[in-house]
Amino acid sequence: MSTATPLPPVSSDSSFGSLVSDYLTLTKPRVISLIVFCALIGMLLAPSENLTFLRVFAATIGIGLVSAAAAAFNCLVELKIDQRMARTRSRPTARGAISVSAALGWSSVLGALGMIILLVWVNTLTAILTLATFVGYAVIYTLFLKPRTPQNIVIGGLSGAMPPALGWAAITNSVPAEAWVLVLIIFLWTPPHFWALALYRTEEYAAAGVPMLPVTHGPEFTRLHVFLYTILLTAATLMPFIIGMSGLFYLMSALLLDSIFLVYSWKIWRSYSDLLAKKTFHFSIIYLSALFAVLLIDHYIP
Repeated sequence: MSTATPLPPVSSDSSFGSLVSDYLTLTKPRVISLIVFCALIGMLLAPSENLTFLRVFAATIGIGLVSAAAAAFNCLVELKIDQRMARTRSRPTARGAISVSAALGWSSVLGALGMIILLVWVNTLTAILTLATFVGYAVIYTLFLKPRTPQNIVIGGLSGAMPPALGWAAITNSVPAEAWVLVLIIFLWTPPHFWALALYRTEEYAAAGVPMLPVTHGPEFTRLHVFLYTILLTAATLMPFIIGMSGLFYLMSALLLDSIFLVYSWKIWRSYSDLLAKKTFHFSIIYLSALFAVLLIDHYIP
């Protein structure tokens, strides 16, 4: 297997617009938008006694800023890995458009500002949980788990699953069982979502020295586990209905979405192709967004 050669640093466009774009890219805005969306769902599903526009706005901005700080820190720590992978070579840090010190400063400013907003305008519990999520993703997952174990996605997935709990805590200053059900759904969604990506990027991860599951255990083992985790995910998505958190509209919608995801994961296991893995990866994002959206709609159906 050939080793990818890191791209040399390239000079960046010095225009203000290009600079703004680079710093924005460093925060992984598409990933952050999904995180913020899931946190917002947690806020809107929580009991509404303390639900105010100011609290929702402050929590959304605070959680978003700290998440953006974690994303920027991730780009900083994984600079050499990013340079070896086609998917990430264009990141500003990987191509030398933003220096290590500038990326660290950007992450620090975003994180500090987000924490101040959460502490002053939301509550201490949300700030603590958000900080713990930052540490879990940016430090425990990125620095220790990802380069050392093929179970990095599974173990580190808890940090990525926390947004609904953060949102719920922002409104109620507590994290009840209902919030943890939402966390469990995202936790079980993460492995099939990310392993679908890893399957068609296996050579890149191997060249970068990242022990993703298809690199260490082979594609067939990984494909089976994509299917098995999707079965577990399907069971978890039924829990909101079982515990009385949702009604029939959510149940029927969840079963439909689960059925489509199960078909994708079954095909990945039994008749794999890179194109199918790409389609599964992209559908998984739609799946999670749609699942939480119908849960919210169901919550407000009279």
